[in-house]
Amino acid sequence: MVEPVDYVGERLVSFLPNLRRFAISLCRARDVADDLVQQTCERALAAAASFDPQTRFDAWVFRILRNLWLDQLRRQKTAGPAIDIDEMHDLAVASGEAHSEARLALERVEAALQQLPSEQREVLVLVCIEELSYRDAADVLEIPVGTVMSRLARARKALSELTGINPEARRSSP
Repeated sequence: MVEPVDYVGERLVSFLPNLRRFAISLCRARDVADDLVQQTCERALAAAASFDPQTRFDAWVFRILRNLWLDQLRRQKTAGPAIDIDEMHDLAVASGEAHSEARLALERVEAALQQLPSEQREVLVLVCIEELSYRDAADVLEIPVGTVMSRLARARKALSELTGINPEARRSSP
């Protein structure tokens, strides 16, 4: 029989990119996100025996990560500001016009995403990027499903406005 720690450990290893992506969306600083992911893994391994295999692993781990982030925010109120991800200029990039255009578009979307209220950004990342169901996102964020749906609708609308995308123009008229 597989031990709970082994089962959770194996799942964590394959889930690290998702955890890191969600952590970066919350923290907006890669070094802080990496620390948060490490703390999440430690907490998940320590609580492996309490994980119910009949539930979604991703929602369980995302909830651990988010709770750790909220705890960290509470502690940081007196600690001062963190380094913003936009200040990280040491990222290696390939040359080329297509890459440059894609990079500029990505930067516009990232800037627009960061302008969203944190409640909308969290829902958008969990549902649209991490592909959690509305129910699972609601469980992670500890809010009703209807609230997830309304926050997601507002986030999508705001993001399209901030990036200059007009989905109404693409729809055919009746």
